[in-house]
Amino acid sequence: MCRYCVRFMAKKELHIRITERRMNKLRLYAAQKDKTITQIVEDLLDTLPEPQKPSITVG
Repeated sequence: MCRYCVRFMAKKELHIRITERRMNKLRLYAAQKDKTITQIVEDLLDTLPEPQKPSITVG
């Protein structure tokens, strides 16, 4: 996706429950990489494979 397109995409919020240990791990990792937690999560999500569309067969 082009950078121009990304700038105009609507942003959504994500709220998750994680343990304090995982939150601390995430904060430390983000600080070490000089990124925000949002950037870390987005980078991780971008590594996931694209979902497969279910194939429709007519029988």
